[in-house]
Amino acid sequence: MNARGATWWALMILGVAFVANGLTMLFVPEPWFARVAAATGAFNPHLVRDVGVAYAASGIAALWAARTPAWRAPLAAMSALFQAGHALIHVFDVLTGALPPFHLIEDFPVIYLPSAILVVIALRSREPERA
Repeated sequence: MNARGATWWALMILGVAFVANGLTMLFVPEPWFARVAAATGAFNPHLVRDVGVAYAASGIAALWAARTPAWRAPLAAMSALFQAGHALIHVFDVLTGALPPFHLIEDFPVIYLPSAILVVIALRSREPERA
């Protein structure tokens, strides 16, 4: 693959998605909550905006990692840190009964898979790029 290989595309797509989600949480928290997170408890606009900042920061780190291969490992790791922590909270909520088990499947494409992709990118980026 060329210089813009699978890793670059993954970071760009995830970064844009995370930034878009974060900005939505920041600027229209109530509709976002009603559509995405109403099953988790009562609406708290401050909390939704706080998590929106974390999503936006994670997305910016992923975008920056895509654009700066020399810094890819630490930037991808920082993005992965939030995303993987967020995923673990979802697993904990299912295991403790706070959320029903179907959330493991429902959350897979938007929580677990992006998180796993970032963790793999962060770990693989520690090695020098191969030609």
